[in-house]
Amino acid sequence: MNDVQKYQGVIPAFYACYDETGEISPERVRTLTRHLAEKGVKGVYVCGSSGECIYQSVGERKTVLENVMAEARGRLTVIAHVACNNTRDSEELARHAEEQGVDAIAAIPPIYFHLPEHAIAAYWNTISAAAPNTDFVIYNIPQLAGVALTMPLFAEMRKNPRVVAVKNSSMPVQDIQMFKDAGGEGFVVFNGPDEQFVGGRCMGADGGIGGTYGVMPELYLKMDECIRSGNISLAQKIQYTCDRIIYAMCGCHGNLYAVMKEIMRRREGLELGGVRPPLPGLAAGDSPKVDQCARMIDEAIETYCK
Repeated sequence: MNDVQKYQGVIPAFYACYDETGEISPERVRTLTRHLAEKGVKGVYVCGSSGECIYQSVGERKTVLENVMAEARGRLTVIAHVACNNTRDSEELARHAEEQGVDAIAAIPPIYFHLPEHAIAAYWNTISAAAPNTDFVIYNIPQLAGVALTMPLFAEMRKNPRVVAVKNSSMPVQDIQMFKDAGGEGFVVFNGPDEQFVGGRCMGADGGIGGTYGVMPELYLKMDECIRSGNISLAQKIQYTCDRIIYAMCGCHGNLYAVMKEIMRRREGLELGGVRPPLPGLAAGDSPKVDQCARMIDEAIETYCK
């Protein structure tokens, strides 16, 4: 049985860190890792959607993970997303992740071509076999991948003893209940949609992995604390506040990750760079909205976390 405890709690999805020329910045990767560790989060989810992995090369993703591990080892649980849109590159990243000593690897299904479920299972199992001593996390995000983790596919993947968790980013919280129930004792389910952190946890998710955790970790940590202590009414209030912040950030012209990195620059003094095209960067008109979002985060932390 896997060590469930290392996967319980708040695990931010790690942001891509670029220099002024748009290249991966090892120094900024390390700075962000230290920053999140000091905030008290459980771990980090590296090179996923928030890490802009779809727009990065295999070599760049290795560089990111190596520098995260240089700071996180022994301090944070590290889950490395290794999926590429071909099996060979995914295997290479899986082998590298195991060499780096991550706690788990994760993978979305292949995108673009709609593959039959037996081909998706073969893809995931081949990636897992490249890291035979490392836990494997299925990443279910049907709204972006274009294919959902069905219960028959889930049952097939559970035959692989390294499959220990699902990162569930589908919106129905019922999916969390189904995967948790069918997974059995010791199987881990992560809540994916940040907007339903409380709902997912109350339905049985062991922890959460989310893209907006990094910009306001204090609020998600407080929700986690409330859930553990049974103060669901306060957790709900914080969730509503976080959702208003998320909606406000999404109301900017620039990409959400560009907005969050700018908020972190203004609030925390962290320089993480922009986003990689074709993701749209900040627009001139976004600045007042970014200020508003930053104020909303400050006010929420002052209200709930002091």
